Amino acid sequence: MSSASLAVSGDPLLSAAGGGPRPRFTDLVAAEWIKLRSLRSTYWVLASCVVVAVVVNLNAVRSDFTYIDHPPPPMPGRGPVTYDPIFHGLNQISADLVMLAAAVVGAITVFGEYATGMVRTTFAAVPDRRAVALAKLVVVTAVTLVMGTTVSTVSFFGSNAMLASRHVGLSITDPGCVRCVAAYALIAPVCALVGMALGAVFRHATASVVAVVALLFLVPLLFGGDRYKLLRQIGNTLPGDAQSRLVANPAAPIDFGKYPASVHGSWIALAAWAVVSGVVAVVVIRRRDV
Repeated sequence: MSSASLAVSGDPLLSAAGGGPRPRFTDLVAAEWIKLRSLRSTYWVLASCVVVAVVVNLNAVRSDFTYIDHPPPPMPGRGPVTYDPIFHGLNQISADLVMLAAAVVGAITVFGEYATGMVRTTFAAVPDRRAVALAKLVVVTAVTLVMGTTVSTVSFFGSNAMLASRHVGLSITDPGCVRCVAAYALIAPVCALVGMALGAVFRHATASVVAVVALLFLVPLLFGGDRYKLLRQIGNTLPGDAQSRLVANPAAPIDFGKYPASVHGSWIALAAWAVVSGVVAVVVIRRRDV
């Protein structure tokens, strides 16, 4: 047996691939970051999503100026109409856009390597598939968290700065505002992890994107309404519904239906989707053949 082979087999710090030092986890994170930012389409999608989502939110608030300046008369049996800055400042249209973009980017980071065959090179250089998958999770979560946080904070502070002249704006210190901003930001990494899990399961561009759209936007339609309690309770645990509940202004008179989700339950639902999706992605990447 040669001295090189003895060194490889005897020293746990040496890589079995070529006798060099094993890459640290920070090296794997750096490599995954290079892969992600080397795809121009990825950061163009993320940057465009941020700009469009913020513009949609701010424009929705701007379009309400006429309504604020000339409020409609109160309906019979109800008090005066009050304006909710959260409803349009952090509206659901932009949230859906962020969810879709984050989930697709998460899926691309997985099925993109399988489609191009780069995954074979990755696993040849780093046989520890679990470490590679965890590095992907860290990078995708961090990038999409930045995206979601940017959309959320700019939309909140920008829309309420616009409303300051109408004296109906909110401050971040007002009850529930921190929760609304945080939930609006966190839906991006949660959906990105869901996308990664689906990308790992299907490993195909079309199938992964269709699965993302179906799970995040079509499946919730099956669990709406208040006719069946069980269906409504299942719907409350889906990512979009949980986020909508958390972003609701606690000071606004919102009707959540007969079977409303709780704030704590919605936080648990988002956390569960993130954890389960991350585990699925790691397990599938580790165990399935290339």
